[in-house]
Amino acid sequence: MTEATPKPHPALEASRVPEHDQPRARRNRRRGRLENGQQAPGGGERLLTAVVLLACCLAVAVPFLAVISTSISSAEHVNRMGGFVLWPDGIDLSAYRSVFAGGVVTRALMVSIGVTVVGTILSLVASAMMAFGLSRPGSLGHKPILMVVLFSLLFSPGLIPSYLTVKQVGLLDSYWALILPGLVSAFNIIVLRSFFMNIPQELFESARIDGASDWSIFTRLVLPLSKAVLAVIGLFYAVGYWNAFFGALIYLSDQGKWPLTLILRTYLVDNQQLSTADLGAGVDALPPQPALQMAMLLIAVAPILFVYPFLQKHFTTGMLTGAVKG
Repeated sequence: MTEATPKPHPALEASRVPEHDQPRARRNRRRGRLENGQQAPGGGERLLTAVVLLACCLAVAVPFLAVISTSISSAEHVNRMGGFVLWPDGIDLSAYRSVFAGGVVTRALMVSIGVTVVGTILSLVASAMMAFGLSRPGSLGHKPILMVVLFSLLFSPGLIPSYLTVKQVGLLDSYWALILPGLVSAFNIIVLRSFFMNIPQELFESARIDGASDWSIFTRLVLPLSKAVLAVIGLFYAVGYWNAFFGALIYLSDQGKWPLTLILRTYLVDNQQLSTADLGAGVDALPPQPALQMAMLLIAVAPILFVYPFLQKHFTTGMLTGAVKG
């Protein structure tokens, strides 16, 4: 009785297979190539990429860390470091207590919050309704109105005509001057219109058969399907209203109605000094000016940093889906 010949290991058998019989992806990996045929980066290229990315991250993180550290440092440490603190020696919130003491900064913060909330809601409603009307082929005058929207996207009216228009309608020195001139954006309308046009027409036809009106189709069918793109467009409007300062600079003469960004420009960019009268009656000792300025800067940036992570997941769905069809 003859002994059975032992079978070789599967790995040894695979190594004996001719090269032309092996999968192409395996041969490319062995030769240092990607599956699309390009040469895979070597160790030096990967190291250079890592160094560049690390440098970019540090360029963003270090100034932001300095803003936070300066705003929470004690007065002695800020003065000792010359106004630029990279790492605090402790936590001192006197700058934030002074900013929120009820003075000009607190009032400007309330103005910015009110303008942002009201402006974002009105802009979303107006943009969604206008985009829905422009997306319906049978709507009255949708082509001329669309041409006007595209024309406004390419050409701006200019500063003097805008100021004269706001003056003639009686919006000077009014909060509405911060909202109505930029109520709708042509770019956002085009994105919303493209998204609405991508909704299957069968849904509209079935709603028509059930007796739904245009308003019912818009509110009960279109808006629930457009939460992602509305979240993105709403964030665009909110960031625009929150960061706007030029409209307040030319339309508002009453400093009590200035938003936070204009106050920040006045005391940070123009380098004016904050006094105890500006901060409120409850402030006895004035913190260092760099600490106050960095606290104001962080307060202006914090709301956007807080809202953005909750809406980030909608960016890809909202923007790419709304930009597929023009």
